[in-house]
Amino acid sequence: MKVLVPVKRVVDYNVKIRVKADGSGADLANVKMSMNPFDEIAVEEAVRLKENGQADEVVAVSIGPVQAQETLRTALAMGADRAILITVDGPVEPLSVAKILAGVVKDEQPELVILGKQAIDDDANQTGQMLSALLDWSQATFASKLELGSDSAKVTREVDGGLQAINISLPAIVTADLRLNEPRYASLPNIMKAKKKPLETKTPDDFGVTVASRLRVIRVEEPAVRQAGVKVANVAELTEKLKNEAGVI
Repeated sequence: MKVLVPVKRVVDYNVKIRVKADGSGADLANVKMSMNPFDEIAVEEAVRLKENGQADEVVAVSIGPVQAQETLRTALAMGADRAILITVDGPVEPLSVAKILAGVVKDEQPELVILGKQAIDDDANQTGQMLSALLDWSQATFASKLELGSDSAKVTREVDGGLQAINISLPAIVTADLRLNEPRYASLPNIMKAKKKPLETKTPDDFGVTVASRLRVIRVEEPAVRQAGVKVANVAELTEKLKNEAGVI
């Protein structure tokens, strides 16, 4: 079984985002970038499937600038076998990403695609679902547990009411949730080995996809500064503040 794992280069989750002075977007100058945390979980799950003998090859793919090679090298250091970079300058909307990934799937013919449920920069949570629709494949989103069979998979999903277990047929798309696993740290020997693993470069034109943006950002603003909390002496005072100051009751 071949497993395809899309990964995205995003601002590191430890970085405090700053908005540009003109409000046109986030200031990314000299900001640390890393692999999207949910995609890291997806890579870990794919590598574990290979270590358990359930997968033969793990292919990482990223859509982004040339610098996204670093993100792919991280995936290779974690245990992926090879990588594909589709070079694009500027942001790519989820539908365009899904169309490109559909082209990669048709070329690579994997039986399983595992990706993060969402990216922490746009929080769109759309790519996996769109990819499933384009390929007409089974899908399981928000996976917290994945068990593979010969031609099917049992996926435990995190939903509002608790956990939901479903069976899906392969080939399939699975989006990884936070509790699916804990990603490993790449060891120094594996980081060195990753430099020698194959990394192929392509463009959206190779898949006949146009990445022109369909959305226009009007303005980006910092969230309002939170006011300090206050202590209340009793329930009556709490009720009064909620009614007259906060206006929520």
